[in-house]
Amino acid sequence: MGRFNNVILVWSLTLMLCFIPYTTFAQLSPNHYANICPNVQSIVRSAVQKKFQQTFVTVPATLRLFFHDCFVQGCDASVLVASTGSNKAEKDNADNLSLAGDGFDTVIKAKAALDAVPQCRNKVSCADILALATRDVINLAGGPSYTVELGRFDGLVSRSSDVNGRLPQPGFNLNQLNSLFAANGLTQTDMIALSGAHTLGFSHCDRFSNRIQSPIDPTLNKQYAAQLQQMCPRNVDPRIAINMDPTTPRQFDNAYYTNLQQGKGLFTSDQILFTDTRSRATVNSFASSGNVFNSNFIAAMTKLGRIGVKTARNGKIRTDCSVL
Repeated sequence: MGRFNNVILVWSLTLMLCFIPYTTFAQLSPNHYANICPNVQSIVRSAVQKKFQQTFVTVPATLRLFFHDCFVQGCDASVLVASTGSNKAEKDNADNLSLAGDGFDTVIKAKAALDAVPQCRNKVSCADILALATRDVINLAGGPSYTVELGRFDGLVSRSSDVNGRLPQPGFNLNQLNSLFAANGLTQTDMIALSGAHTLGFSHCDRFSNRIQSPIDPTLNKQYAAQLQQMCPRNVDPRIAINMDPTTPRQFDNAYYTNLQQGKGLFTSDQILFTDTRSRATVNSFASSGNVFNSNFIAAMTKLGRIGVKTARNGKIRTDCSVL
């Protein structure tokens, strides 16, 4: 009877592990393509650099695309898939409509560059291309370079409904942020480090307009609030974009955290990291040292890249990143 109970216990634990999204990264290795497509990193880097030279939007667009991909069904390039008549894909969910087209185009260009090399054609997953391109845009914007683990397969499904409730919202408090990130195997420190990606990119006024309307959010710097009110008057064109980082919007640095210390976090979910005493010490630590921030950001990005990794059993190498 005891042995039977042990079998039941092992089976139960196995079932539980199947539902944890961040446990299937054992196959990942920086050298995954060493004998398959040995120049994969330089080919992707060259394509990303060309795209970067065309528009700086390449940087925040690609970085945000990677995050939105990994938090929904794992890092499996499911966010790149186009909807069809019978399937509304992730990219057409309301939370993903603001993903800039330059991020998608970066992956398309890098994939085309790889496919131009016979040895590499249709050998590198779209998920890995996105992971590499993300590292490259961060570095091109002045951020750190880091080793990218490779060996992801592309997902077999992409459903808009899967996005619901899986991405952080601009009005989130610390508990909501921690809960969402913990569900993906990420700690509060990881969450604060990844939030530093808001040192780049932009937002539309409707994402924070509640903070600058009367009464103004008391955690918002008064001068900054006045500037935002000028840039985002009532009934403003919804296409107007505001920099997430008002000081160094084109530089990947730790200014995001010094901004928070001054009440210049654009979203409620940004500023809460400083106003909530449970997370303030980490914000202060990252604000005081770019190196400390960079090392924590790299560690968090590595963990992010391990979420929900697909294998040959439940994934594939797509020949077209937008088609399942």
